[in-house]
Amino acid sequence: MQVYFIGIDIGTQGARVILVDQQGMLVASASRSFVLDERSREEQSPTIWWNACEKLLDEILNGLSADFDKSAIQAVSVTSTSGTVIPLDVNNQPLHNAIMYSDGRSAEQGKRIQKIALRHVKDGYTGFNASSGISKILWFMERYPEQRGRIALWIHASDYIVGKLSNIYNTTDYTNALKSGYDVADLKWPTYIIDELGLKKEWLQKVVPSGTVVGLLQEGLATRWGLKKIKVVVGMTDGCASQVASGAVKPGDWNTTIGTTLVIKGVTRNQVIDPLGRLYSHRHPEGYWMPGGASNTGADWITVDFSSDILQWNRAAEKLIPTGKIAWPLLQEGERYPLMAPQARAIAPEQVSKSELYAANLEGVACIERLAYEIIEELSGEKVAAVYAAGGGSNSEVWLKIRAAVLNVPIYKCKAASGALGAAIMAASKTYYSSVTEAVSHMTIMEKEIFPDMELVAQYETQYQQFKEELKTLNYL
Repeated sequence: MQVYFIGIDIGTQGARVILVDQQGMLVASASRSFVLDERSREEQSPTIWWNACEKLLDEILNGLSADFDKSAIQAVSVTSTSGTVIPLDVNNQPLHNAIMYSDGRSAEQGKRIQKIALRHVKDGYTGFNASSGISKILWFMERYPEQRGRIALWIHASDYIVGKLSNIYNTTDYTNALKSGYDVADLKWPTYIIDELGLKKEWLQKVVPSGTVVGLLQEGLATRWGLKKIKVVVGMTDGCASQVASGAVKPGDWNTTIGTTLVIKGVTRNQVIDPLGRLYSHRHPEGYWMPGGASNTGADWITVDFSSDILQWNRAAEKLIPTGKIAWPLLQEGERYPLMAPQARAIAPEQVSKSELYAANLEGVACIERLAYEIIEELSGEKVAAVYAAGGGSNSEVWLKIRAAVLNVPIYKCKAASGALGAAIMAASKTYYSSVTEAVSHMTIMEKEIFPDMELVAQYETQYQQFKEELKTLNYL
């Protein structure tokens, strides 16, 4: 029997809604861009998000064929940006626009909070900054003290859509709560948030594992869309939802997304504590840990210098690897992960053709990726078993081949590693399946499996060690 799940993704620029079955097969999808103003990086109206969701759900659910069994739709969940927060009044109405993760006005509050957190939290997350929800909450309290008495609850972006669907606003999940100060190791709100920052206990949400059912679809919405009162599942941050959609949910599984930057997220049995602050860990719904970090290295150099005919460059690279050249295509100044080197600059080999430079740059990014995983293995004491690839960088066959050989692990590319699919998987994880691991095993479709070419592995081992030596010579490592 076919059953179905709805995934909703609220991004910075727009919303996407998908309907998939229990095998992850897409039944319908729709997306809509938001009409935003020049302040959209700082604040956005949650009403705009909900209006877009309603229209997209109208489009999908009212557009299904007459013989489609809507009673087989089981659950819905939501993903959205991490660190975006909204103050609600006693009627669950926003007192202010959503304060976006990208709003830099709370930088000073973030620094203060980090100092306080370091005194109280031994091994948990303390990397608060302007992008953290707790920093924005404190900024709002100090910027609008007259609103303090009207605040009934602070929520996150995905919580708002979950609330509009279910009328339950007081529950969030581990991934959203992390940057609002929740201690995901001890599973509680730390006392310093109340005692030193001045928040009220009643403002803080109940925090549950991702995938938890928080309520049922409101009756009016169920009638509008011809649905039963389906289950509404707590939301998840966009980065974690994309990791879930990539397939990387078991201990030893890792996801590398290569877009403008390189983002690594994975699963370990034990908490990864990085004294340098390059990595931080979310809590997995099954009690594991989901460490991650973001590099300034990525595929932006391709957009700048090689976008004219990417297929041509990839065909040329296939004939040139391994190049034996040391390259690092770092466009901006400084690196944050796996190196903390604000003085770092790009490394470019001399006297090479443009095709050779392209191939060497692909290898250089793979070397940065391997260094990142070496640090993860060192800090966690656990081995990286497989890497699940996502982002624009995963579309290059030759790059996947290089990366598999440099990392010496299998690389898997999921057919559709989107945040909306991640939300749909979370909707299914405790309503139809027994866990997120089981849901992922059925709902992700692997498009490619790339296993290391052992001849290339040996050649790249030498080149990688030379790469590390160059970083040490330059005092980057």
